[in-house]
Amino acid sequence: MRVKQNLFDLVPVAGEHIVTEKEGELSVITFPRFRNTFMQKYLIPKNKSTMIRIRLDEHGTAVWDLIDGKRTIQTIAETLAEHFRHEENYEYRIAAFFSQLYKQGFVK
Repeated sequence: MRVKQNLFDLVPVAGEHIVTEKEGELSVITFPRFRNTFMQKYLIPKNKSTMIRIRLDEHGTAVWDLIDGKRTIQTIAETLAEHFRHEENYEYRIAAFFSQLYKQGFVK
């Protein structure tokens, strides 16, 4: 029997292909355009980088920095309550962010 799990009970883990760097106070996540070396060699134009860099905003950085493979999304949301200054429906914002991270393969 399969049990339906609440998103906030999940423990996110950053993808092994993701590299995190800091630019000032913000986090920048870097990952390969293609994981397959054949595709990198033949599908990426010579003047393009094989890596994609995404600079997260303040809120994205706050969430990303708490992903450690131990905390649940609920714990992360509770930890960031003050950061979001109890913004109305900030939990929805965090849930939407994690949904996007999962869809893009940044977390599992």
